[in-house]
Amino acid sequence: MQSPRNTFLIAGASLSAVAAFIHIGCIIFGGSWYRFFGAGEGIARMAEAGHWYPPVITSALAALLFTWSAYALSGAGVIRRLPRLKFGLCVITAIYIARGLGFYAIMPLFPDNSITFWLVSSAICLSFGLVHFAGLRQAWSRI
Repeated sequence: MQSPRNTFLIAGASLSAVAAFIHIGCIIFGGSWYRFFGAGEGIARMAEAGHWYPPVITSALAALLFTWSAYALSGAGVIRRLPRLKFGLCVITAIYIARGLGFYAIMPLFPDNSITFWLVSSAICLSFGLVHFAGLRQAWSRI
């Protein structure tokens, strides 16, 4: 008998994929999207000027988020088992939770970002991390 799917990890995969698509939207739609999602005026202006930096960094983040989505799907049993699955899911979960709780420590590195950006994005990351944690806890014995 096949084990039931892990809905928390499926939800986590979906959340990471949506975040990745939003990053791709920023690349496609440019400065207005960077501004709307709080990336800062400097990044928005660079995107509008056609600078290489915003799309390269944003593409890397989207690729990372798609990879995290795949790991959550693998942990949920939806796709084949990926390498170092348990370790990968632990790291992904820890990064989401650390980003959600530790935003104050990294705020000075990104002075263009608004406090609204930090509060909203940190709450989102913490939520993603808690969803992943619940899914990882549920799947722990079989991954």
